Amino acid sequence: MSKVQVSAFSISIDGYGAGPRQSLENPLGVGGMALHEWAFATRTFQRMFGQEGGSTGIDEDFAARSFENVGAWILGRNMFGPVRGPWPDDTWKGWWGANPPYHVPVFVLTHYPRESIVMEGGTVFHFVTEGIQAALERAKVAANGKDVRIGGGVAVIQQYLRARLIDELHIAISPVLLGSGERLFADMDMVELGYRCVEHVSTEKAAHVVLRRG
Repeated sequence: MSKVQVSAFSISIDGYGAGPRQSLENPLGVGGMALHEWAFATRTFQRMFGQEGGSTGIDEDFAARSFENVGAWILGRNMFGPVRGPWPDDTWKGWWGANPPYHVPVFVLTHYPRESIVMEGGTVFHFVTEGIQAALERAKVAANGKDVRIGGGVAVIQQYLRARLIDELHIAISPVLLGSGERLFADMDMVELGYRCVEHVSTEKAAHVVLRRG
């Protein structure tokens, strides 16, 4: 059965999923890149950058799982790029270059319409102005029975959590402190929302926790 999931989403020990002052130079906020050190060395992520090799083991297992059976993604606009307000032109086509790592339809939440963008490798960016429910409905159709992955950022995941639309979350808690930024579980009662921890394992670089609803 298909599910709506958050996978391989990294937070700091103090709960931040992004650092402060996000910008073109710091897309994950100041210090935010350190949240993902557990993933960068894995075989899965090395392949994303066209490299050979990479680490195996628990971190790699979770990185690989995060792409399994995913038929569509949903991203907030900040996850697509640093441009704010109305789109000035069609120049910006995402952080990843001509061949993004998604390889399936991606639905980007935005307040400003834009034509879909066909990229190499099967990725097509669609821009949704009607809100999270509309994006999820379109993503489920596009996924054709596979899972829908909510890629973030923090505000988008929070919206889907509060709407009780996420079935499962894999959170990687990295051994870093950010001090400020965007807290994933701020003002969020995960117990009241129906989540319980069904898996947890630690490595040198992250504590992996899987939460499941219902």
